[in-house]
Amino acid sequence: MTRALKALADPTRVRILGLLAGGQVCVCHIHDALGIPQPTASRHLASLRKAGLVDSRRDGLWVYYTAAKIEDEALRTLVSTVTHCVGHVDTVTRDRKRLEAATGCSCVVDECPPTLSCCAPAARTSAPRTAVS
Repeated sequence: MTRALKALADPTRVRILGLLAGGQVCVCHIHDALGIPQPTASRHLASLRKAGLVDSRRDGLWVYYTAAKIEDEALRTLVSTVTHCVGHVDTVTRDRKRLEAATGCSCVVDECPPTLSCCAPAARTSAPRTAVS
């Protein structure tokens, strides 16, 4: 849990999780969508992998990342909630749109954990959007 919380403390890693919420993404598209150098993206992805939050697979020269299947229920709930909440952040919304434009694949996630009220019909119209530092 400590490693995961440390990994989630970085805005770039949270943005990466926001992209991976929609499924598998190649590292080349991650760094393009975030507007960061490829080595920086790889370093953040390595931290997320060490924390058990993402999985990777290599296909020739390409490395693809996905959100990890987390066994621990408390950690899975934490990551699910964080991933959902970043969907309300303007920066992550822009990242997802850039990824969609580059790949043609949508990474918009419609699922809302049942205990979160942010996506209730009344909250959708009044909830302010925020930015990740």
